[in-house]
Amino acid sequence: MFAIVRTGGKQYRVAAGDIIAVEKLAGEAGDSVTLDDVLLAGDGGEMKDLKGLTVAAEIVAQEKGEKVIIFKKRRRHNYRRKNGHRQQHTVLKISAIGSEKAPKKAAPKKEAAKAAEDKPAAAKKAAPAKKAAPAKKAAAEKPAPKKAAAKTEAKPAAAKKAPAKKPAAKKPAAKKEG
Repeated sequence: MFAIVRTGGKQYRVAAGDIIAVEKLAGEAGDSVTLDDVLLAGDGGEMKDLKGLTVAAEIVAQEKGEKVIIFKKRRRHNYRRKNGHRQQHTVLKISAIGSEKAPKKAAPKKEAAKAAEDKPAAAKKAAPAKKAAPAKKAAAEKPAPKKAAAKTEAKPAAAKKAPAKKPAAKKPAAKKEG
């Protein structure tokens, strides 16, 4: 099973046993952390329900990342500044995805009962969606010919409204007396 988790403004695809480096999190090596912001979860081609889903992880280490060199220069002004930066990272080992193991066993009975009650409602909801899709296609096709017709009509109308202007008459130049 995999999950896509958001932490530190970035998204990570994780599975149980993965080791990832994320933006600095509070805690020391050996502490456990839960990542609540799960964007997507699945197993193979199936997508899982995200309601209440969390990812459990253990902090392996608090480290610094690779050094980044910042070099500023303005030519012909004798201006050079060199600086370096190492970002703080937390190394996490993903221990489990979906910490709700006990409620999931009880949930299938409830879901099966709800599914049996909701089958007619689900069929009603699905049927209008199928009918709505062809209507959208038909609606999309109808405006296209109108636009083409409007373009063909626009050209003659523009020609009628704006008659061609005659060039301005040149005035004769004044003769020099001399």
